Amino acid sequence: MEKQQRISSSSFSSARVYFRALGETHRRVAKRAGLVTTTHEEMSRVRARSGADMVRKLRWPDLVGLGLGGMVGAGVFVSTGRAARLYAGPAVVVSYAIAGLCALLSAFCYTEFAVDMPVAGGAFSYLRVTFGELAAFLTGANLVMEYVFSNAAVARSFTAYLGTAIGVATTEKWRITVTSLPEGFNQIDLLAVAVLLLISLCICHSTKESSVLNMVLTGIHLAFILFIIIMGFWRGSFKNLTHPADPAKNHGGFFPYGVSGVFVGASMVYLSYIGYDAVSTMAEEVQDPARDIPLGVSGSVALVSLLYCLMAASMSMLVPYDAMDTEAPFSAAFRGSDGWGWVSKVIGVGASFGILTSLLVSMLGQARYLCVIARSNVVPAWLARVNPTTSTPVNASAFLGVFTAAIALLTDLNVLLNLVSIGTLFVFYMVANAVIYRRYVVVGTTNPWPTVTFLVSFSLISVMFTLLWQFTEAGRTKSLLLVGCIVAAIAVLQAFYMLVPQARKPEFWGVPLMPWIPSVSIALNVFLLGSLDRPSYVRFGFFSAVAVLVYLLYSVHASFDAEQNGDHFLKMPETTTTTTTDASLKV
Repeated sequence: MEKQQRISSSSFSSARVYFRALGETHRRVAKRAGLVTTTHEEMSRVRARSGADMVRKLRWPDLVGLGLGGMVGAGVFVSTGRAARLYAGPAVVVSYAIAGLCALLSAFCYTEFAVDMPVAGGAFSYLRVTFGELAAFLTGANLVMEYVFSNAAVARSFTAYLGTAIGVATTEKWRITVTSLPEGFNQIDLLAVAVLLLISLCICHSTKESSVLNMVLTGIHLAFILFIIIMGFWRGSFKNLTHPADPAKNHGGFFPYGVSGVFVGASMVYLSYIGYDAVSTMAEEVQDPARDIPLGVSGSVALVSLLYCLMAASMSMLVPYDAMDTEAPFSAAFRGSDGWGWVSKVIGVGASFGILTSLLVSMLGQARYLCVIARSNVVPAWLARVNPTTSTPVNASAFLGVFTAAIALLTDLNVLLNLVSIGTLFVFYMVANAVIYRRYVVVGTTNPWPTVTFLVSFSLISVMFTLLWQFTEAGRTKSLLLVGCIVAAIAVLQAFYMLVPQARKPEFWGVPLMPWIPSVSIALNVFLLGSLDRPSYVRFGFFSAVAVLVYLLYSVHASFDAEQNGDHFLKMPETTTTTTTDASLKV
């Protein structure tokens, strides 16, 4: 009887009922968009919608291994050649250092949330308890698509590196060109599809066994990474750091495209750091979140940053930037070299291992993101189910595996990389804002406007700095304006630090130097966003518009129905008090 009542109250029970619900969209959005949950609710009643619990078997070595496996290899193999040849030149080393710093600061923000709220939802859950349902949905949609596109890009690169390992031109022989399809979507890659589907089956089976498999693959892959670094410094030449292969056509020097090119390159190679946020989605399966998550997330980012800078330096010493292969730069560096062609094949094998480990970790993370998004009822609830036998979100894993394979089947690497970079930076920007807001505002007891005013002001100053950097001609005027923006940002930050007290102190682990570190993260993410090209923003705007449309046509009505059917624990920001629930959670 209760089931029949719930079905009858659904906005999707018939076409007539649905169109009537659409007529109420504006009222439902006004009611639902700002609704927030508490930490306690995310960890109890919301998590219970998945049925069976995910088993807590992971420890910090597992998380470090997952972080290394998710980041090391795939991204650097995919994006280094393109970033160096088109944007940064040999200074791609600096690009990796900047991207690594940005990733580490963002990792601190993720870690504070993950320790306080060890659930599988990652940034989606963090924003839902901070800014409400709509902000969380838009971020969650970008997160899922970020993973889908990055995994599709990495899977397509697997074809190129496997060909190098076995000595076959796989991109030419194994990809099928369809001339009737538009450029960038006309090369069918069946091998990428097969790899994605096989990994999907693996992660559906067991998280702990997937972690063990990742540790084995990552260990093998790290040996290959060290081999690449050693070979690069041994066979490379410092001359290549300043001299292009064709001086008549290309600029020389360590910064051939200028400082601005370095930041454009940083925004491109940021793909290489996708993976540590996947570690935060494993929080629901960690034995001791307060100890294991900080070590797992921040530790893996720091190690990866060092390895990436060394790899980029070795690559730049091996080959002049204007002669790099944009598809498989490391293996191509030794291809055709007298007596050293075998190194190309070894690198191809190593890259293939890296790509497999990266895909394994990323697909573990994306499935948990979608699982928790489904718990909030803004996407179909069957995606939230955890299989009682495997203790994994099988439905979400299988759905995203098929979806990612469909994207990888056709879409060109360059199209995917631009979409991934902008989506990643946007999500990290939102999480940095959220961690400041959550420290300084306890909903229902603290006036939020000083914090909101600071966040808006600081973001606007960051945007102004970025626009001046990008569009103002070099000269004294530009320098003065940039210095003025920096001074204004420091003044606003210092005033906020001195005048607004923190309303909440993390019990176990918190971002140090609050609010300075997350504020620098905000500024860096805004700056890197400003370094991306116009087509990236067009694609991002199009996808964001689609996400808003989905929310208006489906998600807001589904979550409204869930509330009417008994989920009455959500509160509006001005009436919710989280102090009690948070305290009860710690007890």
